[in-house]
Amino acid sequence: MSDSSTLPPARLRPEAELARDALSAPVLARAARLARWAGPDTRVDAGGGLVEEQLPAAAEQLGLSGDDAAAYASEAWRIAVDTGLVEITDEEAGTVAAGGDLALLTGGSPQDVLGVWLTALEAVLADASVPDLDDLVDAMAEGGEVDLSSLDWDPDAESEFLDGVLGNLYLLTVGEDTPGDAPVPLPALAASVIVPSDMGEPSNEVLEQVSDAMMRLDDQFRLLEPVGLVEYQPVDEALMADADEEPAAPVDEADVTRYGMVRLTPLGLYGLRARLLDAGFEAPAVGDLADKGADALLDGTAPFPPAAAHAETELWLAGRSPLDAARELLAAARGSDTGAPLRRLRCQQALSLVGAEAEPALREVLDDAELGGLARVWLTEHGARDVPAPPQEMVFWLTIDTVAAQLAAEGNSEELRALVEGLARQHSGFFDTVWRIEHPATPEVLEAMGRLHPDKKVAKEARKAAFKARSQQGG
Repeated sequence: MSDSSTLPPARLRPEAELARDALSAPVLARAARLARWAGPDTRVDAGGGLVEEQLPAAAEQLGLSGDDAAAYASEAWRIAVDTGLVEITDEEAGTVAAGGDLALLTGGSPQDVLGVWLTALEAVLADASVPDLDDLVDAMAEGGEVDLSSLDWDPDAESEFLDGVLGNLYLLTVGEDTPGDAPVPLPALAASVIVPSDMGEPSNEVLEQVSDAMMRLDDQFRLLEPVGLVEYQPVDEALMADADEEPAAPVDEADVTRYGMVRLTPLGLYGLRARLLDAGFEAPAVGDLADKGADALLDGTAPFPPAAAHAETELWLAGRSPLDAARELLAAARGSDTGAPLRRLRCQQALSLVGAEAEPALREVLDDAELGGLARVWLTEHGARDVPAPPQEMVFWLTIDTVAAQLAAEGNSEELRALVEGLARQHSGFFDTVWRIEHPATPEVLEAMGRLHPDKKVAKEARKAAFKARSQQGG
């Protein structure tokens, strides 16, 4: 995805709820526990890690046991240092003290807590992009240098790959085509960054790349789950067993969940959005526009999917009286620029959520060339009396404006095709009249009708009308 494109808006949980999730995430909880445990006798090595002889005590403090306890304790300590929960006071002596950010976890605002968690997330993401440590040790060249070429590992490429996967997971979560809380099969997620979009049947080579990517992602998501970014069901171990080994229990070959399932948590959605914003993406969240003017609402929701635009508008209306909101919306909907038709469509959709108290605002614009048509529609739908019939020119102007808005919002969609067919069928002599309408989008709309209408004769009439309209406008 391009960092110049606007992503669908995310629906974020309240920050207080997200902060609670962050504090309960195992990675941050363990780091905080070790930061509070550390004292004058705690010692670190030259790299800031706990000295080896203190790792058993740290593991015990965390309630860890087993072969990996010391390794987990070491990781928790490093997160404590990276997030500022612990500060190294004397590098030569290896002494430490509680960091300034430790107090934020109990006395700071939700934003403070989330800031600490985001730092922990970056540390874990960096770890997830590093190859297996056993391979790393084997690749050590003489003199303690790491021979990256022998690892077949490109740090930048590995980080870019993981960012791409997480970006696609974010899109699947915020998009309206799929339920945001549904887990995503790991093969589909891996394929989304491996298989070219224009490829029909993937080749064996591409399928092998997808399989390799799945195994990498399986390791990475196992690391990312404890920080609270995702909920992850790992790949079934039986799938990685040797072909000649008998499975421990009968397996369902059609069960896609055996190949791994991943879901972005509400905290993970917050974290990925924060990273996207830092990277320069337009990554809005529902509620961003609630305290902005109507102009910001109509322009801001223009690229939103319908449900997200509806939710954003409801939040915006909640802070205003119906009459004031209607007047502000109508004023912001005016204009002859290319974005104006879609603004008016969003205005009409917003006004559909406003009650009868807004009627005076709609009556005030009945004679307005740009707003009179939608005002009549609103008044009629709300059962208002004495709504004057619109002049024919206003009807056609509103028609052009509506089609232009649909073009901007949906492109050449099936819904627009049906609308075009209906217009040509319902109005006799439609094209003989409509090309004369003084709307900036008239030529563009007629050209679209000529492109979309399935009847060749009608399409030809639309193209001829478009030519006349462009000539009239001096184009």
